[in-house]
Amino acid sequence: MSTNENSQNRFMNLCDWNFSDANDVNLCNLGLGNNQNQSLNNLQSKVQNPNTIDDPKQEPDKTPKEDHGNLIGSSAKNKKNSQANKIEMPQDNDAEPNNKEKQVIQNIKELGTDKVPTKEDKTIQCITIIGEIEGHFMGNPQKKATKYEHIIPLLYSIEEDPEIKGILIILNTVGGDVEAGLAMAELINSISKKVVTLVLGGSHSIGVPLATAGDYSFIAPSATMIVHPVRTNGLVIGVNETFEYFKKMQERINDFIIRTSDITAEELTKLMHARDDLVSDVGSVLIGKEAVDCGLINEVGGLKESLTKLKELIKEDNN
Repeated sequence: MSTNENSQNRFMNLCDWNFSDANDVNLCNLGLGNNQNQSLNNLQSKVQNPNTIDDPKQEPDKTPKEDHGNLIGSSAKNKKNSQANKIEMPQDNDAEPNNKEKQVIQNIKELGTDKVPTKEDKTIQCITIIGEIEGHFMGNPQKKATKYEHIIPLLYSIEEDPEIKGILIILNTVGGDVEAGLAMAELINSISKKVVTLVLGGSHSIGVPLATAGDYSFIAPSATMIVHPVRTNGLVIGVNETFEYFKKMQERINDFIIRTSDITAEELTKLMHARDDLVSDVGSVLIGKEAVDCGLINEVGGLKESLTKLKELIKEDNN
C-alpha cells in the first residue's frame, strides 16, 4: 500500500476515535505532503494521551482553546452558552389565591372596582337590598334583583361573628316576592346585633316591612314608600279560598309592620285602601317626612345620621 493510501486510511480511522477526551485536537493543523504522516502521528498521540505536550518544559493549558476547528473548545463554549440561556421556569403552584386577592376579584365582579375601603377591625356590616326581591321563582334577567337565598346565609354568618356589633341595611327596592321578603324581614328583626335601616330611592310593597325590621329606621328626604294591599299577577280563581288566602297573607304583613313600627292598625289600613295616589291600584305613596309622620319610619336622615345612630345603639348595648 502506498504512503498516501496508508495516510488516508489512518485519517479515515480518526472517525472511530473518541474526541471528547482530547485536550487539544485541531484538524486544520494536520499538515500537507511529507509532513502528513508526522501530523497524523502527533494527532493520534494527542487523542490517545490528551495530557501529552510537545514541549515538556511548558505546563499544559488546562483551559480548552476556542480556535477554529477545536472540537473541545467549541463544545465547552456551546455548553456554557446553553447554561447561560437556561431560564428557570417557575414551579407550578396550584395553591389558591389568598383571601385578599379573592376579595379584589369579588369586588370587581360585583361593584366594578377594587377600590373598596376596608378595615381590619370591622364592627359594622353593611347590607344592600336593591331592585326586586327574588324568591322561589327566577325574576326578569334584565332587572336588578336581591335573592333571599343570598341574604339569609349572610345574616346567619353575621350573627355568628363576634367581631360584628351592628348592621346597616340600605334599601332601594320595588318589592317582589311576598313570602321571601317577609322571611328576610323576620330574620333581620330576630338577629341579636343592632340593626339600622336606611331607605334611599324607595322601599315599596314588601319593602315596607323590610324598612321597619330594624331597631331604628331612617328615610332620605326624597325617598318614597308605597303601601298597598297584597296583589298577584296572572290568573286568579275567584273563589272564597283564594280570597281567604290573600286575606291571611295581608294580616301577616300588617301584624309585622305594626309590631316593628309606631303606626297603628287603623292608619295602616287607611293608607292601604286610599284611592287618590295610585292610578291602577289602591294604596298610598309616602315621600320622606310623610313616612315619619304616619309612624312607619323613625326619622328623616341619610348615611351620616344612620351610622351615628347605629354606633349609639352599639355603645348602649355594650354598657
